[in-house]
Amino acid sequence: MDRHVEAFLELMQAERGAALNTVDAYRRDLDDLQGFLARRGLAVAAADTAAIRDWLGEQAASGMAPRTQARRLSCIRQFHHFLFAEGVRSDDPTTTVDSPRLGRPLPKYLSEAEVTALLDAARALEGEAGVLMTALLETLYATGLRVSELVSLPVAAVARDPSVLVVRGKGGKERMVPLSDPARAALSAWRSVRDAAQPKAKASRWLFPSRAASGHLSRSGLAKMLARIAVAAGIDISRVSPHVLRHSFASHLLAGGADLRSVQQMLGHADIATTEIYTHVQDEQRLRLVRRHHPLAGLDKGG
Repeated sequence: MDRHVEAFLELMQAERGAALNTVDAYRRDLDDLQGFLARRGLAVAAADTAAIRDWLGEQAASGMAPRTQARRLSCIRQFHHFLFAEGVRSDDPTTTVDSPRLGRPLPKYLSEAEVTALLDAARALEGEAGVLMTALLETLYATGLRVSELVSLPVAAVARDPSVLVVRGKGGKERMVPLSDPARAALSAWRSVRDAAQPKAKASRWLFPSRAASGHLSRSGLAKMLARIAVAAGIDISRVSPHVLRHSFASHLLAGGADLRSVQQMLGHADIATTEIYTHVQDEQRLRLVRRHHPLAGLDKGG
């Protein structure tokens, strides 16, 4: 191994406290680059920008995941920052090397059956807790509200059993979101319980009041409630959150034939490009469907 590489790895471990696994990964990355450069007659500390780009291109052509490529480039950049700082090189060839495009991760969402299981578990709760949990879940799934929008709903928003919910979103912008019949019924039931428990003189202005400093249900409080109902429904709690229900709302709408512009407006996205991520979810679903059911999907291409 090149002496500069050894000096860099020693620095990472001794002075920057890098874990042994991290140092081993850096060693493998630099060893791979060194082997690539050796075929060109270059030392690892003498690489130029073109050579590093070619190295990355070779990895991409081999099918290496963009995130792995990006991690490897990060190592090479740190190595060349070290060489520059130590005066070994008068330049840094990685400054103009672009990172691989990682793409946006697809949003996590629940199946319709899983949402139904959550709702069934909420309805099975006794007393006020069940009425509240059902109202929260029905509203989240029917509207795709952000968690902050849901917990801060004023009671006036549902004062007359509306078919449309007026929501104040990011930047104070208002939008209208239709309410489904089950959501309206669940909210009406919750209002009856809520109003009966609060003297009119001290009634909260919030639809979902609590003892939190804000006066309404907190984000963390809702997250804990969803975790408990996920356990009751037999769903991994790591897969259930207010945002996952928002994603489920959008994904299920598009799967049912809703147009992208309408979904954008209901979600309150300023840019339709943000909403387009859900079309990729539908693409993934169709691909899995073909792989699962097409008679030739499991055959080798050369078979």
